Amino acid sequence: MTRLAAASLAGTAVEFYDFFVYGTAAALVLGPLFFPTFSPLAGSLAAFGTFGIGFVARPLGSVVFGHIGDRYGRRPVLFLSLFLTGFATVAVGCVPSYATIGAAAPVLLLVLRFLQGLGLGGEWGGAVLLTVEHAPARRRVLWSSFPQMGPSLGFLLANGVMLALSAGLTDAEFRSWGWRIPFWGAGLLAAGGLLLRSSLAESPQFQEIGERARLPLAEVVRDHWRLVLLTAGALSVGYAVFYAVTTWALAYATERLGVSRTVMLVCIMAAVAIKGALTPVSALLADRYGRRPLCLAGCTACALWMFPLVALLQTGEPLLMFAGVLGALLAFITMFAVIAAYLPELYEPRVRCTGAAVGYNLGGVLGGALTPIVATALARGEGPPWGVAAYLTGIALLSLGCFALLPETRPVLEPAEAGPEAEAAPA
Repeated sequence: MTRLAAASLAGTAVEFYDFFVYGTAAALVLGPLFFPTFSPLAGSLAAFGTFGIGFVARPLGSVVFGHIGDRYGRRPVLFLSLFLTGFATVAVGCVPSYATIGAAAPVLLLVLRFLQGLGLGGEWGGAVLLTVEHAPARRRVLWSSFPQMGPSLGFLLANGVMLALSAGLTDAEFRSWGWRIPFWGAGLLAAGGLLLRSSLAESPQFQEIGERARLPLAEVVRDHWRLVLLTAGALSVGYAVFYAVTTWALAYATERLGVSRTVMLVCIMAAVAIKGALTPVSALLADRYGRRPLCLAGCTACALWMFPLVALLQTGEPLLMFAGVLGALLAFITMFAVIAAYLPELYEPRVRCTGAAVGYNLGGVLGGALTPIVATALARGEGPPWGVAAYLTGIALLSLGCFALLPETRPVLEPAEAGPEAEAAPA
């Protein structure tokens, strides 16, 4: 389990590094470089629009790779998805700017961002399911929380590289070529991730499936459509809060409040590091008390914290901004540390890779794709952007209602199973 968890964590960290480095670049430099004929606001909206395309591609990726995972195994998904995302990310770093090739530049950016999203849409299902289906029942959430720490590591790595470059280069150098380096580095990270995953064994639960689904998506749509919609709605708040904090807040603080790019990145990175470290704590609580209670608590905390978040950001004071970001991310991880085990447990093994991945990535479209765009538009007036707080609170309440309609899935264990010698058990 330790080797498996480490490989899943490393892979998701690399894939989310690829995804996040684009989000940071969109907030800092992509608007002027690829949409120079737009006004500053329109350029930011266009850059965030290409960011959102990655989320639109993720459900399609979950369908394609979910089919592979349910028909041929979870293990092949890990290799194909990581290769595709790594290739697309390196290619983004090679795209010439608008000044060099004109309108072809944003078109290429859009295509490569779509391929990034396609790969990431398959990554989560493969990494999480391989871990969940190997894990002992009594500690299923804890072991499955390791892939959930990957986004934190990927974010810290992506922004750490961006921070070092922006601090070590002049603004002209960073905008000219410095921003490309993190994208090129994705190739080395992807190669390392592929090597680490080469020795993993196939999931025992997949091997035990009798008749495999011929068309997993058709079965999911026919038999589990309500579950897919509920899980997508339930997860939308996590995406909305995370990307509001890590993408929109970064652009808002630097462009509107005049906060140093370095200062804001440090505030966000410190909060993400704490969030990542506390992920196993929420997982242990979910193994002890159930999946649904933690998810309901996280949604409630998100709904209550969005107005304080905006108020603290508006001060422009680093410590207060850090407190606002940290509160939002702790509410977020209370829920998202749990869903890596919760979603797969809701679906039967023969369609689990497709069902869990489609629900997870549709939540990304609802909550992640539009949030930076909507938040940027709502924050364009004078004064604190209370419209952003209201928007995020509304999404949190929607997710709370969806989680309330989902069942609990924590296994009821016999005394022998509850001990340290517990064997891996199906959901």
